[in-house]
Amino acid sequence: MMRPLATAGRYGALAAYLIFGLFPLAWLLRIAVTPDHVLYAEGPTIIPSSFTFENFIFVANNSPFPIYFLNSVIVSVGTSIIVTALAAAVGYALSRFRFRGKKLLLALLLITQLFPLVMVIAPIYRLLAPLGLTDNLFGLIIVYTAFNLPFASFLMATFLDGIPAELEQAAMIDGCTRPGALVRVILPLSLPGIGATLGFVFTAAWSELLLALMLISTETSKTFAVGLITFIGRSGVDWGQMMAAATLALIPPAIFFALIQRYLIAGLTAGAVKG
Repeated sequence: MMRPLATAGRYGALAAYLIFGLFPLAWLLRIAVTPDHVLYAEGPTIIPSSFTFENFIFVANNSPFPIYFLNSVIVSVGTSIIVTALAAAVGYALSRFRFRGKKLLLALLLITQLFPLVMVIAPIYRLLAPLGLTDNLFGLIIVYTAFNLPFASFLMATFLDGIPAELEQAAMIDGCTRPGALVRVILPLSLPGIGATLGFVFTAAWSELLLALMLISTETSKTFAVGLITFIGRSGVDWGQMMAAATLALIPPAIFFALIQRYLIAGLTAGAVKG
């Protein structure tokens, strides 16, 4: 008797979680496909009386959103690749080598995540402006790299701690150099950790607003997070177009996470099975 109830409880909890997680996405799409006159006339109904794809067509063909979209892809992918490569190197050094101040360095990597972003925007702008790195995507990638590298390095170091050093030593005994053992043995085993790091950095760069808002001003350099604000006018908010743009902006993260899903899940759950 208890087992069917427990099973029903688990499925009920799972269904509630799915509804909780998917309802905002469904509501986003509902507003995006609802004509403006229906949206304001009917109010917040679950299923509107009519549908339209005009908002998607306008966003794709008659707005600068494709430029914002491409800029976000460039910044997010560039930041993810750079941060993950550097974090793998830093994490390997923190995991495999003993040196003075190692614990202090690990603590500092985490402490950097405690500072409110608002506190450092002005100094960052003062540093980048004389170098001509404001109002361009390369400067934004540099800033995102600096902000995401500490935690990504800590994440990689934690994962590499779970890979036995004996595997690397055995490869070196068989004739591999340390770089060779790293490439042939450690990196293939680190793919789950690399996937988790890529997912973390990509999400952080794709959804970041405050730094992009402060450092980017020209239309051709804005990211989609900043571009969404352009749908807010003096006379009101064009909810249909904004929600259509937001819906389209969900496509790259969905594709990205679908590609790395296997490694991401393994990386995030690796810590749960360590003895």
